[in-house]
Amino acid sequence: MKIAFFEPLGSAWHRMTTALFKPFDLNKWLVVAFTAFLAGLADWNGNFGNSAWDGDGSFRDFLDFPNKAWGWLTSHPGWFTLIMFGAAFLVVLGIVLLWLSSRGKFMFLHNVAFDKAEVSRPWKEFKKQGDSLFLWRLIFAFLCFVVFFFLIATTFVGANQLYKDTSFRSIPVFFLIMMGLIFVTIMILVGYITAFLDSFVVPIMFKHKISATKGWKKFLSLFGKHPFYFILYGLLLFFLIVVFVILVVLIGLFTCCIGFVLLIIPYIGTAVTLPFLYWFRAFSLEFLAQFGKEYNVLPPKSAGPAQSGTKA
Repeated sequence: MKIAFFEPLGSAWHRMTTALFKPFDLNKWLVVAFTAFLAGLADWNGNFGNSAWDGDGSFRDFLDFPNKAWGWLTSHPGWFTLIMFGAAFLVVLGIVLLWLSSRGKFMFLHNVAFDKAEVSRPWKEFKKQGDSLFLWRLIFAFLCFVVFFFLIATTFVGANQLYKDTSFRSIPVFFLIMMGLIFVTIMILVGYITAFLDSFVVPIMFKHKISATKGWKKFLSLFGKHPFYFILYGLLLFFLIVVFVILVVLIGLFTCCIGFVLLIIPYIGTAVTLPFLYWFRAFSLEFLAQFGKEYNVLPPKSAGPAQSGTKA
């Protein structure tokens, strides 16, 4: 079996340009962008802010930060209650966004695979698959939280103990490097799992209308036969995302930060970057189709792209 990388990438680019620009239909663009927006609701999360730091910046202050933070919270019950309510609200909001995103992934995939601009039909048709994906992602997110919390706690406790045990209070560099390598390894593993879920498991669920667990079972069976190709796919996808981010930064700078403002506005940012999102989604489908009809969700090429339409 000959598995290519650049041919499906080129086919995906052709599929994107045909669907979005030949001809250009603003209404279709906005509808497809809406499904892409739903699909990515829980994919790009970040929390940026300033934190109070009471100390001289020494390693001792770094190790004492958890105790100082907890002491400050317990001595300020009003702020503690407010922060707990805020955290609970963010958790609930995150769960809702994760559910919408899971349903949205099948909607966006449907529109890309069949050159459509539909919302209600895929929302209803893939309800079971979307809910199954949501449950799987929720459990996976919880496990990731537990693992990273344990890793961070172990780092603080271990570094603190090693720092106290040394006569000259030297920084445990080797221990921190080891924990850093473990952290990076887990991050790579989580990244691959997330990429495989979105790129291959979701299309397999879409194709056979099966649960997330059965979708993973089918994919892992395929992965076991061709692990090298899928690992390379992950590296290529990472490279493409890095290039995409660089282009976004350059465009934002050349437009005097106007581009950055557009990108941070919900839905507008998705609409602006839709060609790239469409291209990446189509690339995974074109790549997966090479492994046989069982994994191909795309219509036959001889039949040409499906007639585009816009339905609510």
